Amino acid sequence: MAGDEDTVAMAEAWNHGFGFIKTSIVKTAVELEIPDILQNHGAPISLQDLSSAVRCPADRLHRVMRFLAHHGIFKKTLNLGSPVCYAQTPISRSLTRDKLGPFVLLQGAIRGPNGCITAETLRTAKRPGVELAGSDGLYEDPVFYTKVFRDAMASHARLTTSALIENYREGLDGVRSLVDVGGSQGMSLGMLVKAFPQLRGICLDLPEVVARASPLERVEFVAGSMFESVPKADVVMLMFVLHNWSDKECVEILKRCKEAVPAGTGKVIIVDAILDEEGGGDKLTGARLGLDVTMMAVTFEGKERTYDEWAYILNEAGFRKHVVKNIKALEFVIEAYP
Repeated sequence: MAGDEDTVAMAEAWNHGFGFIKTSIVKTAVELEIPDILQNHGAPISLQDLSSAVRCPADRLHRVMRFLAHHGIFKKTLNLGSPVCYAQTPISRSLTRDKLGPFVLLQGAIRGPNGCITAETLRTAKRPGVELAGSDGLYEDPVFYTKVFRDAMASHARLTTSALIENYREGLDGVRSLVDVGGSQGMSLGMLVKAFPQLRGICLDLPEVVARASPLERVEFVAGSMFESVPKADVVMLMFVLHNWSDKECVEILKRCKEAVPAGTGKVIIVDAILDEEGGGDKLTGARLGLDVTMMAVTFEGKERTYDEWAYILNEAGFRKHVVKNIKALEFVIEAYP
């Protein structure tokens, strides 16, 4: 008969083995907009009222909410003589559509034999069958610019840019011009120029991307390739761009960025994750490691990097020094000086 230690280990193995079910059910809750409904309701909501709001049978919804409440996604409240109600938790508040909800939906848009990394993937460095649901292409296919992907990227950009504005003001005060490389349709720049009235923004992206952009005050859209040239400015920003590329490609991109800023006064700011493989007590370490595995699933050579890996590509690109700034987000800011 198994001892207590074996029983605990077996329970942990079961929990990890069925982790994909938790991910799937959380995605379902986001699709039903349950976090948003609870947020807008402003108080615990009964199962019957929630069932009506999401147009889902109460008996099935009860089983979903029971599972999610057990895992701390929502909270069940019990009042004597009242029906069972469900309330928000800090986790569910982060899963609304204006926060991380779109990222959960993006994870569900990636499909494959296991929806992520397979044994064959690791052995061959290929991604057999991994593609966006509903598409015939892989990561580089134009279908990746679907609403799901755009919503996820916009949500991510909104959260990270807010952290930049709040926790990196000293790095942008006095900056007159900033190029956002791979800036899509200018969401981040739109927020930055509002927060810093002296700032003029330049959004560089591929022609087919900027063609869809709406005009923004004090933001210029430039169609081009970051591998060829980057518009000149006081600061060049790369926000979750370099994690899509191999070290060699990152070095080439950074060289073009270095050429675009003044040698004595300019800087390149990289907004990306920095992995701490030992954890170091940072509560976001697990999320960063999970993002790294996701990058392995959906890109050819993209990855999240440790500090030493960042230092290597910055040195290879010819920067004389770099400084890391904590902006209290999933990403850090790396200031690189030519």
